[in-house]
Amino acid sequence: MSEVFEGYERQYCEISASLSRKCTAAAALDGEQKKQKVSEIKSGVEDAESLIRKMDLEARSLQPSVKAVLLNKLREYKSDLNNLKSEVKRITSPNAKNVAREELLESGMADTLAVSADQRGRLLVSTERLNQSSERIKESRRTMLETEELGVSILQDLHQQRQSLLHAHNTLHGVDDNIGKKQEGSCVHV
Repeated sequence: MSEVFEGYERQYCEISASLSRKCTAAAALDGEQKKQKVSEIKSGVEDAESLIRKMDLEARSLQPSVKAVLLNKLREYKSDLNNLKSEVKRITSPNAKNVAREELLESGMADTLAVSADQRGRLLVSTERLNQSSERIKESRRTMLETEELGVSILQDLHQQRQSLLHAHNTLHGVDDNIGKKQEGSCVHV
């Protein structure tokens, strides 16, 4: 597990519990006190949203095995936060029917956004893998071309050495023939 994620998680749980208590207290208030409490709650909701974004970024940066577990936790926290937001709307709205309607619309939108964010994350991971694979292919191709050039160079060197050996061999045979003829000539004169 990531210590950074766990730190954000602790902070979120504290904020969430505090917001739940404040919502309960705000429901019993009227007038200016209620407005002040709702303002505190909205500020807390913004802090909670910020922590969820940080947890999301941290979770997506980890290894897949850990990432999956943390993203599941994150979904629960997002759901919890949406419930808190709904509670704030219920407290601040004079008409309960409108609140229920807005909650339905927002929950559908939240699901759509969550799916979209999840798909975006998978697309980013797939794109990164594709880029890494492309780089490995380019590197393999460079290595293959370097190896081919080295092989051609070695073959050229071997060809030159063969030519040198054949030339030396022919020269040696010529010298050997000359020595053989001189020895025959000197044997005859003796």
